[in-house]
Amino acid sequence: MSARYVKQPVGAHYGLGAWLLQRLTAVIMVAYTVFMGAVLLSAPPATHAEWRALFQDGVIRVTTMLFLLALLYHAWVGVRDVLMDYIKPVGARLALQSLLGFVLVAYAVWAAAILWGR
Repeated sequence: MSARYVKQPVGAHYGLGAWLLQRLTAVIMVAYTVFMGAVLLSAPPATHAEWRALFQDGVIRVTTMLFLLALLYHAWVGVRDVLMDYIKPVGARLALQSLLGFVLVAYAVWAAAILWGR
């Protein structure tokens, strides 16, 4: 009897890792929501100047950026899975995934510019 190799579908082997990371990003987003809820309930900013002052704090900036990166990765995994499930032509799927990746990276750069810009 000869050994036969079964060709595996493209994209196999990363499902569990992506699933676990998506759950981790969900936990990060919930933790940030609870944290910011507590911050905003304890001292709600009433003016634009108070909102700006709130986001001048380093802890708020870092946690907000962490939240946004978690959100963007969470979106990447979710939309990528939908595209893999429903867009069967490889070229079209690759084009849409590339566009999605570009947009999400642009959002990350934009968020960093907002949080650390002047």
